[in-house]
Amino acid sequence: MKKDVPGLELRLATPADADLLNEMIGAFAAYERLPNQSTAESVRNELSRSDRVIEVILAFQDGVPAGFAVFFPTYSTFVARRGLYLEDVYVKEEFRNRSIGTHLMKAIARIARERDYGRVEFTVLLWNTVAIEFFETLGAMPNSAWTTYRLSGEWLRKLAED
Repeated sequence: MKKDVPGLELRLATPADADLLNEMIGAFAAYERLPNQSTAESVRNELSRSDRVIEVILAFQDGVPAGFAVFFPTYSTFVARRGLYLEDVYVKEEFRNRSIGTHLMKAIARIARERDYGRVEFTVLLWNTVAIEFFETLGAMPNSAWTTYRLSGEWLRKLAED
């Protein structure tokens, strides 16, 4: 993937990257103060699926794992066009402020354009002002017309069974 930071390599993850990716997912979950249910096995299984929808870009600085971005396609009924949903982008603390996050986002934007997707969407935790400021410097704008809802756990089970 195209980049212009010396020593920076971006590439798509494969099932062989599951241990490495899971380690970074754990660090990211700790940073975001969220519980982590990910395991190397679950990551490997997802990356191995023939019907897999997620893709992951891994970032390496001088051969050392530095970050990742997880994304998948979406669809807009009213635009009648696909989009790209950025589930997560993470750069290890010791690699921040080296343009790695910017280059991960540029790679995401290139993929969206190459696939003729109409947009890239993502959510940001409200307390994460550093991420909010970063995304806004790239031109991202918050969408205050929508509120995110989630069905999971017991409520998801009950709804599926009723």
